[in-house]
This record gives sequence, C-alpha cells and structure tokens, in this order.
Amino acid sequence: MDLLNTLVDKGLRRELPTREEALAVLATSDDDLLDVVAAAGKVRRHWFGRRVKLNYLVNLKSGLCPEDCSYCSQRLGSEAGILKYTWLKPDEASEAAAAGLAGGAKRVCLVASGRGPTDRDVDRVSDTIKAIKEQNQGVEVCACLGLLSDGQAERLREAGADAYNHNLNTSESTYADITTTHTYADRVETVQKAHAAGLSACSGLIAGMGETDEDLVDVVFSLRELDPDSVPVNFLIPFEGTPLAKEWNLTPQRCLRILAMVRFVCPDVEVRIAGGREVHLRTMQPLALHLANSIFLGDYLTSEGQAGKADLEMIADAGFEVEGADEVTLPEHRSDAGGCHEGGGGCHEGGVCGPATAAAPAAREPRTDLVAVRRRGAGTDLAPNA
Repeated sequence: MDLLNTLVDKGLRRELPTREEALAVLATSDDDLLDVVAAAGKVRRHWFGRRVKLNYLVNLKSGLCPEDCSYCSQRLGSEAGILKYTWLKPDEASEAAAAGLAGGAKRVCLVASGRGPTDRDVDRVSDTIKAIKEQNQGVEVCACLGLLSDGQAERLREAGADAYNHNLNTSESTYADITTTHTYADRVETVQKAHAAGLSACSGLIAGMGETDEDLVDVVFSLRELDPDSVPVNFLIPFEGTPLAKEWNLTPQRCLRILAMVRFVCPDVEVRIAGGREVHLRTMQPLALHLANSIFLGDYLTSEGQAGKADLEMIADAGFEVEGADEVTLPEHRSDAGGCHEGGGGCHEGGVCGPATAAAPAAREPRTDLVAVRRRGAGTDLAPNA
C-alpha cells in the first residue's frame, strides 16, 4: 500500500504526515489492519527496538474532584463506586510505588485528583518524591497534579521530579463538550510550564468519547506541536455513574488504528498504552506492543488492570523485552543528556539508544504450570468448559 510505504519513510525521517494521511490510517479496513500494524511497527522498532517501558501509577488522592470532566470517575457529581481518600503520606506512597518497581517498572507516576495543587500540596508531593528516590536508586518520577500555577513546576523539578503529565485529552474544538470547569488552553499552558521548568513533558489523549476521526487527528497534531517526550493513549473506560457511561465506541481494531496513527505522527516519542487497554484491546493487546513502546503495569487510578505477572508474560510471549533501569528510553536526539547515559551502551544506527551489541534473549523456563489435567466434561459429573 503506497500510503503505508510513505508513512514509514516519513516516520524514519521524523517527518510530519499530512492530515489526510493520518485520517487515511484511521479509515483503513480490517482487512488491511495487519499491514497497518506492520508498517507502524517498523517505525516503532527503528526508534525503540523491541523494548517496552513499564510505568506504575500511584493514586495519591482519590475522588472528590471539583472538576466536571465527563470521562472521569473522580469528577464532581460522579456516582461511580470508586475508592475515595485524601492524601497518602510519603511513606505510604513510597510503599505503594515499591510494589510496581519490584514488578519491573522504571517510572512511578504520582497522580492526585483536583483542579491543581496548592503550594502545600506541592510540598507534600515533593516529600513523596524524595522518599521514593531515596529508597529506589535510578527510578524516574512523573507527577500529575492538574493545572500548575507559576513556580510550581520548578519546585517539583527541584524536589527530584523527572516529568510532568497533563493530557490534552481531545481536540480543542470539542473540549468544551467534555469539560466546562477549565479550558483546553489551560491544559496547553500547564504542559508548556512543565517544559519551561526542565521537566520531561508527558501529554496524551483519550479515545472513545464519541469523537470523530478529525478530532483524533487534531489532538495528535496538537500534541506533536507541543512536543512532549511521552504520549499516553487512553481508551475511555465507561464507568457507570459518569456522563459517558454508555459510550462503548471502540473495537480492538479501531484501538490499533489509533495507536498506529499516533506512532506515525509522533514517531520518535514514547507512545504509552494507558487506561482501558484491557477493556478495549482485550486479546489483541500483544499486537499493540508493535505500535507502542510503553505501558502501565498493573492497576490504574480507579480501575483494576491486568495482573502485573500477566503483563510481563505478554511482553515476553510477543517477543519484546522489558526496558531496564539503566537503558535510555528516548532516542539520542531526545534524551536530556544529549546522548546515552553512562552505562547505557552505545547508540545504534538511527539514533536508538541501548546496548552496543544486542544480547541474545535468555532462554525461558518451560511453562509447565499451563498444562492442567481435564477433570470436567465428558466422563465426569461436571459441566464442560464451553
């Protein structure tokens, strides 16, 4: 397909596709889906090899948010039966983070509901960042606290934060349809403040809220212009008790096309599969690893995710490997140090940072636990598994 060849060539050169090309990816048929995945996979592997970065969420403060974001189970007026609690203490947050790090995560994302942090909240989070970093050498910490006031990004950076997350979520033209208590421009400004403070900017989107293909392309092009280092792609989890509870618009195939489009538009950026992958990608999650180079391990803010052990098995079975703490996620031209960190090896042709010589994958122990003797169905008194 000429379209895919063109998009691969552009992706390898970091050249922006046209809007028409991005829309054409979303319009491809299911018959062409594997070709789309294979093409976007070439771009992913060029910049990130077969590494998968693991991230772990810690919800510092859950529920009771004064904002009215229609997609959120923590919103003002939400009737979703989620956990609600006030700020975790630094030692409690550090203990929660340790579970994800033990499972292979290299970045901890500290999230708190609310419009934005007070200066006292920034102090709390700063203490939490310091506690996590004191106990876990080399860990990356990303904060996600809402809209930032002047000077707060700098204080988080001084406390040891590596990144700040604030998603655009949807296109500017439809933003007011999902949120009225703040504006799209407010979100853009916060991402810019994070950038200006020297934090790695993390900003993404939510798909499945009833948006059009044009909306999806608009927000991804806006993200490309903001130039974040990582782009989380969330798939709406339609919580009962929220205004979007009935928005079941996604199929696994559409999710894959969306991820492919994001990869073509943002070829050298950490594309992360975020909330909703288990709900909407389901058994096609392994295919998504050919498009995204980053996932969240375990649970999300207010919903449970796939078991961490299952995530690790999925990554290995799909032929990928978990990115090590000493490996640089981003290509050389994007890394903060302007090149590979010490101990990270050389840079491959094409700017992919990692070991100078790729080691052969370690032999895996046979999964004898997957073989179970049938004790139901024909010849027994138990119902068959059907």
